[in-house]
Amino acid sequence: MKNPENKPIVDRKKKMSIMALLITSILIILLGAYFSVFSLVNNVSFNVLSSRIHGSIFGVVITFLGMRYFLSVQKLKAEVYKTTSKFSWSNFKKEKNSPAFSKSR
Repeated sequence: MKNPENKPIVDRKKKMSIMALLITSILIILLGAYFSVFSLVNNVSFNVLSSRIHGSIFGVVITFLGMRYFLSVQKLKAEVYKTTSKFSWSNFKKEKNSPAFSKSR
């Protein structure tokens, strides 16, 4: 069944789950950016294996990982919102005959 705008109806649980993941990824991005600015303003640095590393470097890494997570959630959203998608435990089983894991010797 489709609504008048020709978009498939998506389950409310799916929408809420994706929204929670999107909000989490945006928070990670914002907190990473905030930590970078905070470290630059207050000259924060950390000792890592006998080296001093500025806190803004960690903030940039956190921001980058948050952006990767955001893009991954966008890809997941596209897959989850398909009308053919449904939950199945078989999605989590490893395929024994997968070409990536087969030995060709």
